[in-house]
Amino acid sequence: MSNASAVLDGPGSPPAPPAPPTPPRVVQSGPLHGTQLVLGTLALSLATFMNVLDSSIANVSIPAIAGDMGVSPAQGTWVITSFAVANAISVPLTGWLTQRFGQVRLFVASVILFVIASWLCGLAPNIESLIFFRVVQGLVAGPMIPLSQTLLLGSYPPAKAGSAMAMWAMTVLVAPVVGPLLGGWITDNISWPWIFYINIPVGIVAAGITWSIYHKRDPGPKRVPLDYVGLGLLVLWVGSLQIMIDKGKELDWFNSTQIIMLAVMAVVGFLFFLAWELTETHPIVDLRLFSRRNFALGTVALSLGYGLFFGNVVLMPLWLQQYMGYTATWAGMAMAPVGVLAIILSPWVGKNVSKIDPRKLATVAFLGFGLVLYLRSRFNTQTEFSGVLIPTLMQGAAMAFFFIPLQAIVFSGLPPPRMPAAAGLSNFVRITMGAVGTSIFTTVWESRANMHHAHIAESINRGNDAATATLAQLGATGMSPEQGLAMVNRLIDQQAYTLAATDLFYLSSVLFVLMVSVVWLTKPKTGQAMGDGGGAH
Repeated sequence: MSNASAVLDGPGSPPAPPAPPTPPRVVQSGPLHGTQLVLGTLALSLATFMNVLDSSIANVSIPAIAGDMGVSPAQGTWVITSFAVANAISVPLTGWLTQRFGQVRLFVASVILFVIASWLCGLAPNIESLIFFRVVQGLVAGPMIPLSQTLLLGSYPPAKAGSAMAMWAMTVLVAPVVGPLLGGWITDNISWPWIFYINIPVGIVAAGITWSIYHKRDPGPKRVPLDYVGLGLLVLWVGSLQIMIDKGKELDWFNSTQIIMLAVMAVVGFLFFLAWELTETHPIVDLRLFSRRNFALGTVALSLGYGLFFGNVVLMPLWLQQYMGYTATWAGMAMAPVGVLAIILSPWVGKNVSKIDPRKLATVAFLGFGLVLYLRSRFNTQTEFSGVLIPTLMQGAAMAFFFIPLQAIVFSGLPPPRMPAAAGLSNFVRITMGAVGTSIFTTVWESRANMHHAHIAESINRGNDAATATLAQLGATGMSPEQGLAMVNRLIDQQAYTLAATDLFYLSSVLFVLMVSVVWLTKPKTGQAMGDGGGAH
């Protein structure tokens, strides 16, 4: 045998036949059906719900976390800020990361790393390690929401893409309401680490089902150069902006040198980022998407609307608990019905978004929000629970008409390869505006309340018969003059903060109505479903 080999391999012998070529990887495509479609939708929705829930679930647990770790509540708020900053940085990277690793691999890896980071957050022995693990959690969470959108849209036929977005929208809208309720209950009845541990079984199930169904639908990784300069500038300006937003109220905004420095870094970093990304051959964020009319105006309408919506979502429970005497449970009950009509109507909106002009559906949402907030602007310190409940219930209907039509406008005409980048970028702007809205609302609320307090307090003097009679009655109950004045001050505070809240509700109502005009500047293709890409498959 060795002699034969020597003869065959010797000089002048014919070359060995080439190795057979590696067969190309078969990538499945097209919509899912039956059980796979149900399980795929469930898994992607679970992952999205877990992600959105985690951005709000820790809010009510900060006092308990700070107390356990022996730090001030102000230091404890970095548990929220660190997640928000990291998440805001990683969301717009979704487009590049999807090309580099493949969307299914990236999504499943994000979910698994999120689970590991959640487990480490629960085990954290001190505030420094908890903040570090929250940064990791925020970074790996970024691609999950945009990719859940694109994977869902690919799972349904274009005609039913609206139904897919209805499922997605329900998880995004309900989770922020459920988060504080669940976080408060877990903190009170178990212990705060369990707000992170509950992610473990949910994430494992979501990752397992997603991989089993979608792994053959992933085109796989592609070598794409990394835009290091763009990434560095993104981290600089987004990080500076997010920290400025989160810490502005606490540090008295532009009376603080730290806030001024952060603002300068955010503005300068953003301008350099803009100039670099628009001239870079392989940008880390595809800003050229904003040259598309529907994407640009749809993202503006979605983001401004979400900022107003989220600012009001944060303001309502604060007002109810701090100045209307509601417990956390009752405030939660007053806000919980918001999901009822959203869940009932979202499937109808999703089914009809490709048949009815999405601008008309979005107009219903903006006018609905305008009506809800106008009703809230009529609140006073005597408003009963039922009076609070009715606008909340109506808000659910507006929410059903909000996300799905606006997402349809944002994605209108986009070819499928650009969908992950578009989803990442539009979600980044939306999430950032949610943070901006929250910060602006809480700051303006306090500022307006101080103004109202000063105006009301001017009339409380010895020349005011009602004020004198009230103080006399309080004195007759055994209160000292100081205690009586403190009680009166508390009543003035209640009036002042209620008037400030109704000011913001009224302003929000007007702004929602005005924003209808932005929606009608878009030109979505009539009858085109989301993800259809105008025939660009």
